[in-house]
Amino acid sequence: MPDPLFIFMLTRGDATVPDAARAADEAIAAGVRHIGFKDVGVSAGELRALAGRLRAAGVTVYLEVVSLDEDGELASAELARDLRVDVLMGGVRPRAVAPRLRRAPIRYFPFAGRIAGHPSALAGSQDEIVESAREVAALPGVDGLDLLAWRSAHDGGDLARRVCAAVSKPVVVAGSVDCADRVAAVRRAGAHAFTVGTAALDGVFPAGAPGLAGQLTAIAAAARSGG
Repeated sequence: MPDPLFIFMLTRGDATVPDAARAADEAIAAGVRHIGFKDVGVSAGELRALAGRLRAAGVTVYLEVVSLDEDGELASAELARDLRVDVLMGGVRPRAVAPRLRRAPIRYFPFAGRIAGHPSALAGSQDEIVESAREVAALPGVDGLDLLAWRSAHDGGDLARRVCAAVSKPVVVAGSVDCADRVAAVRRAGAHAFTVGTAALDGVFPAGAPGLAGQLTAIAAAARSGG
């Protein structure tokens, strides 16, 4: 199976960091081509400039929804259209959001399962989460799933494996992928991609070089088979 994509999130604690532009430039220089941010933390104008910066560099741009109320999710869908991102992730109301994206060239990956709190956490039994994943993936306008595997009470690798096996659409494992063992578990599960934000910005991964570039290189290596 193909190695999962590494999506670098310009976020800490489920919010876009104030120095996101600087971190984005470092990531682009390090060869990262999948970069995302959250819809909170900085102003809409700053997000617009950030998205433009990423697009100009040929990066695939991701926006992840933090809001869990319907008005907030619909506003995030409009923001995704305004920013011209490539992928909108997160949110728990795909029946309301998907129609807003119908005529936009944006792929949509809502959450699987019951989400609560901030930072977001995934609630419910494994069976409930898997069943939710099946239901959400079957909805029109849904292109894939956003799975908070390690933000649950379960073994994240096992949960990711079960969800990936249950659906035919791509799964992005997000949240608390903070060590090489978890990256390897994502790969074994057959996930399409995974996100890392806080752990990279805080220098959590053992790396052969200092700074953010060293972190990003180490994470990308962990995502490769035999890496």
